[in-house]
Amino acid sequence: MPHSPRQSFLSAPVTDENAKPGWGQRLRRRLLPQSLAARTTLLLIGGLGVIQIIGLTIHAMDRFDFDQRMIYERARSKMFSYYRAIVETAPSDRDRELAALPLPENVHITLTPGPEPDMIDARAVPPHPQGHPGEWGGHKDDMGPVPFFGPHWPGGSPDHRGADSFGPDHHRDAGGPDGHGGPHGFGPENDGGMGPLPPSMRPEQVLVSPTSGRRRAVAFLLPDERRWVTIHYVLPRPSPFRSPTFPIAFLLMTFTGGLLILWGVRRLIAPVSTLAAAAEELGRNMNAPPMPENGPREVARAAHAFNTMAHRIRRYLTDRTLMLTAIGHDLRTPITRLKLRAEFIEDNEMRAKMLSDLDELEAMVAATLAFGRDASQREPMGQVNLTAMLQTIADEAAETHVDVADHITFISDNMPDVLVRARPMALKRALSNLVTNAVKYGGGARITLLHPTKGNGEDADEYKVTVLIEDEGPGLPTEDLERMFDPFVRAEQSRNRETGGTGLGLSISRNIIWGLGGDIRLGNRQPHGLRVTVTLVC
Repeated sequence: MPHSPRQSFLSAPVTDENAKPGWGQRLRRRLLPQSLAARTTLLLIGGLGVIQIIGLTIHAMDRFDFDQRMIYERARSKMFSYYRAIVETAPSDRDRELAALPLPENVHITLTPGPEPDMIDARAVPPHPQGHPGEWGGHKDDMGPVPFFGPHWPGGSPDHRGADSFGPDHHRDAGGPDGHGGPHGFGPENDGGMGPLPPSMRPEQVLVSPTSGRRRAVAFLLPDERRWVTIHYVLPRPSPFRSPTFPIAFLLMTFTGGLLILWGVRRLIAPVSTLAAAAEELGRNMNAPPMPENGPREVARAAHAFNTMAHRIRRYLTDRTLMLTAIGHDLRTPITRLKLRAEFIEDNEMRAKMLSDLDELEAMVAATLAFGRDASQREPMGQVNLTAMLQTIADEAAETHVDVADHITFISDNMPDVLVRARPMALKRALSNLVTNAVKYGGGARITLLHPTKGNGEDADEYKVTVLIEDEGPGLPTEDLERMFDPFVRAEQSRNRETGGTGLGLSISRNIIWGLGGDIRLGNRQPHGLRVTVTLVC
């Protein structure tokens, strides 16, 4: 029955090469942030942006209408100010006064003998009550109403019954049989920015251009001569953002909201990061201190559950270690008695076989006790010179295996000493087991220390160093590479009396390296041989 390989929890997950993600998944994976904090921040800032846009739209609509009305009011005030400046000047000096007026680029004033032919009497335009709501004086186009008529006419009265419309005698030919002058009176109580004018300065007639759009014109017939003051002007476009404080306030509110969102998300996600760090520390050190059980109710409950789980794991490992220690201690005494009794066997061949079996049993008990001790991880962490440790392991292996000493080498490319945070004795035991296996089953060991590299993803703030231990042996079947880390599992080539082995060496090494936050992998070399890749945190 084929065995599915298991994988280290620190290594990358195995994915199905045949199942390729679609373009939508690839695009979403590339655009979306990977961290929970970034995704939450993006969601909240996006929601804030939508709310700001809706509020800005409502404000802009209201501000647009208000700004449009203000434009018309300013236009009325300015046009009548120009008329007033001219009418208060003597007729002989009006040309010079007109030339001396400081006019903006969008205003042009002329003194002509008659009005333009297409102009209409302002009194002919229906007043506001006859038009539609929002139409000033009943005349509306894409830029709004013509601003010189209707109930908002400077000096006009809302009921359009100014008895003194254009002078004391003008009512007889201006407003109808009842003598009312229509909507163009110049009363002092509602002068539209002109101020009170004496009857002698009031215009005899007012004409407006019927054209729509931003270009407008109005003509005033002077009261003391038969000339017209014709004013051409261009209305500015209404803008809801004309106020300089509005964009500043908008940006300030958005910036403040973004800061509050970032602060709130960091506060909310901090317990998740603390929990992840505690879980990682628990994997490295089973005696790590418990998490603080404070904060919101959900956070305190999660911390309490994690501390309970860590306590149960520590109790389980302690019980297992005590059990293995007790078994090993109890087995050593009968093994010793059996060895003594085997010495009394007269058959030399039988005696040798019995002693060999007892030696193997004693080695298995010792390995089992070492496996249990390594699981307890009671040695303190500290800074370890990995370069010096690998050199020492290589030298000791060469002294122990003199026949293959020439095939045991250590390569570090003359790099500076590499320091890692580890348990010195446990790390040396793990690396020594790997080198010993390479010498036993591969006829030698080439130890290579690579340059430290910066991690990526969640480990971006850490540097990691890789150690390669390679041999020239036959290698292993691909399906057995992960299975070799299981306790008491040996390759077929080692199942004999000469090589020995209990099948616990790789398990002990993996437990130690995992406890240090590293990882270990097996891989075949080409054309033959095995490569052990050990990754440690600097």
